[in-house]
Amino acid sequence: MESAFAIIAEPNRRTILSLLAASERSVGEIERRLRLPQTSVSKHLRVLREAGFVEARVEAQRRVYRLRPDPLMEVDAWLAPFRRLWTTHLDALERHLDRMAQAPQPPPEPQTSKRQRKPRRKEAKP
Repeated sequence: MESAFAIIAEPNRRTILSLLAASERSVGEIERRLRLPQTSVSKHLRVLREAGFVEARVEAQRRVYRLRPDPLMEVDAWLAPFRRLWTTHLDALERHLDRMAQAPQPPPEPQTSKRQRKPRRKEAKP
């Protein structure tokens, strides 16, 4: 079985997961959103279903897919140390910005305008 990373590496599958994260969708809705043929969408959905990322239910003449978040836990667990790293850095940045906001600000220096001179043209010597 492929890892969760190998499965979500494919851009169309990530798009399908994003669509299903918003709401359940039929194969036809996914086809229209991805602008892919039904056979391609069905292949991606089969891979996602076999890996446990999605599940389908039959509703009249169509299959409706929904997201199953459990397999994404592997990705979440892998991201955890990076999330802690970024949280630490962002917290430090927030503290720094708070200190900067509280520090007295020197008055702005007056702007002096300097006239720009045009460079002189050298005259040709005879």
